[in-house]
Amino acid sequence: MMQAELNTDEARQLIKDIKKAGFKIMIFSGGEPLMRPDIYELISFASSQGLRAVLGSNGTLIDADAARQLKTAGIMAAGISLDSLDENKHDAFRGLPGASAMTLKGLSHLREAGIPYQIHTTVMEWNSEELEDITDFAIHIGAMAHHVFFLVPTGRGADIEQEALRVAAYEKTIVRLMNKQKTVPIEIKPTCAPQFIRVADKKGIPLRFSRGCLAGISYCIINPRGDVQPCAYLDMPLANIRETPFNEIWQNHPMLKTLRTLEYEGKCGSCEYQRSCGGCRARAYYYSRGNYMAEDQWCLYKPAERQCHE
Repeated sequence: MMQAELNTDEARQLIKDIKKAGFKIMIFSGGEPLMRPDIYELISFASSQGLRAVLGSNGTLIDADAARQLKTAGIMAAGISLDSLDENKHDAFRGLPGASAMTLKGLSHLREAGIPYQIHTTVMEWNSEELEDITDFAIHIGAMAHHVFFLVPTGRGADIEQEALRVAAYEKTIVRLMNKQKTVPIEIKPTCAPQFIRVADKKGIPLRFSRGCLAGISYCIINPRGDVQPCAYLDMPLANIRETPFNEIWQNHPMLKTLRTLEYEGKCGSCEYQRSCGGCRARAYYYSRGNYMAEDQWCLYKPAERQCHE
């Protein structure tokens, strides 16, 4: 029998423990967080605890009333999924007829409520040529950023992994996004593609980010049933907050301590971008069949030889 989702009291205690662990930001995401009846109460409680509350949503449930409630509850920003400017492609990927139109209406309601928002796009082979156009559209509608999510083969992603960008195209797409960043006033951030740190550095593009893969270092997820994972794609439940307080899991779990050593294997361990990029730990885990400290096999970069001095 599947474990039930955290109830409101459990979720409130989790928020307290997240604050106790030293986090500054809490992302209410999913699935679709607006399907949870107590979402506004939890956002308000997170804000009262001094956390910056932000929303990750597909936007389809954000009507005018929902946007007003989000604003009142204290949401500081929202990331809204838009995977194609072709509404039929977006709807097909999201599995919901009319999703594109509802998402665009949701964005307009956020704008009217005064909630800053950014666009999130999951990049696949079928929409990879649209990315720059989606960035331009994001600028047109007043978005503050365009974050592009690269597929990691786990969960549903494993079922559609054949559509994911292959290694050469992956690198070229990162380069394209960083070239686009030079020409636009909003932030473009490849997500689950930590090699963008190296590409931006080589091109002299200043970033506000100092680290590529954050899994287990300054980021983790807690699923609706209370399981803690290093990231959404590193599908390894470490512990459950019903059994151990989140702050204790975050501080003491052996896997998290190992991730924080940055002692990677293969070329990730010898790369000059070891500390700033780190490779995708979830992708390393998947392709090595279980070693989350292995090299990221989707990286084409050949590390420079390190100089040794006596």
